[in-house]
Amino acid sequence: MSQPAARGPRASLTRGAILRAAESLFAERGFDAARLEDVALSVGMRRASLVYHFRDKQELYDAVLADLLEALLARVAAALRSSGGLGVRVERAVSAWVDFIGERPALARIVLREAAGATPERPPAILRHLGGFHALAREVFDATRDDPLARAAPIDPVHFASAIAGATVFFVAAMPALMPGTGFDPLASGRLAAHREDVLRIARRLLGTSLRGRARHAEPNRGESP
Repeated sequence: MSQPAARGPRASLTRGAILRAAESLFAERGFDAARLEDVALSVGMRRASLVYHFRDKQELYDAVLADLLEALLARVAAALRSSGGLGVRVERAVSAWVDFIGERPALARIVLREAAGATPERPPAILRHLGGFHALAREVFDATRDDPLARAAPIDPVHFASAIAGATVFFVAAMPALMPGTGFDPLASGRLAAHREDVLRIARRLLGTSLRGRARHAEPNRGESP
């Protein structure tokens, strides 16, 4: 029998602390090896108290995925719904993606684990949380079908997403393990900034755009032409 959901400001703070601890643990160990006891220990509580907030490990894992992906979706959606031409907005979205992974690298590690451990009988749990991204893609496609870039440079969205997302996931989640003893830190500010520029160059090549310099992603355009 599941426990009633905890409510109130204190419960929200506790729930947030549990999610952050679980996010790190699932990224480090994967779903199968992670234990609720270890999550509880990280936030200074007993397993029985943690179960008051999340009835089992699967529910906690889904909550972590939802928390990560909803936060990412908000960033990407803000970029794609901003002003300017489609190319500029896509560059902002790419930058938002890289910056988000820089802030919460657990997502890259979880995505890599999910993909590596998937089977036809056990599809990635992350698929259950991608509906918002699919809806956003349809929204942007419908809203920008008359943009010159959309008319001139059709591109396979799966190819684009795999090239952009795959580059950052591998850079953050795989490269440190493949370069042991080198002190390689993908999250160092200069290194992450260089990676962002590399990914933006890939995006421009795939889109066929001729934008130069850094993407104008920090603020929406203020009066300039797209």
